[in-house]
Amino acid sequence: MTDQNEFLTKEKFDELQEELDFLKTTRRKEIAENLEYARSLGDISENAEYHEARELQAATEDRINKLDSILKTAKIVDHKKNDSVSLGSEVAIQKEGEKEVRKYSIVGSEEADMQDRKISHLSPLGEAMMDKKKGDTFTFTTPNGKMNYKIVGIK
Repeated sequence: MTDQNEFLTKEKFDELQEELDFLKTTRRKEIAENLEYARSLGDISENAEYHEARELQAATEDRINKLDSILKTAKIVDHKKNDSVSLGSEVAIQKEGEKEVRKYSIVGSEEADMQDRKISHLSPLGEAMMDKKKGDTFTFTTPNGKMNYKIVGIK
């Protein structure tokens, strides 16, 4: 994998640690039991249950490896109130020519979730906002062309 740090909030770090613990203990045991049962059904070359259990095992091991890697390189974001946009900031922006104000939280890429208005600091919008101050304008490119925004608030 990469040696690049993953930035996480304490809550997300704990959530991923909990998922990893579950996968390493409970899930692995369930999969082992499913494999044992599938083997008992006979010829494994044409045994759909066995192949399905093996695929699930591989997917679970991949997820465990990914979580291990993320948690080993994770840096906990402890946002300190700041004049400029940084990881952990809650930013209010306004598109040029519109009255609507949109609010986003700037998070690490593993936490990004547009439905919760959490955007990665590595996304085009997140990257364009980084280090900007209240009142600053910025431009970023979208599939529909360049968009101009103004920072109207930072928490």
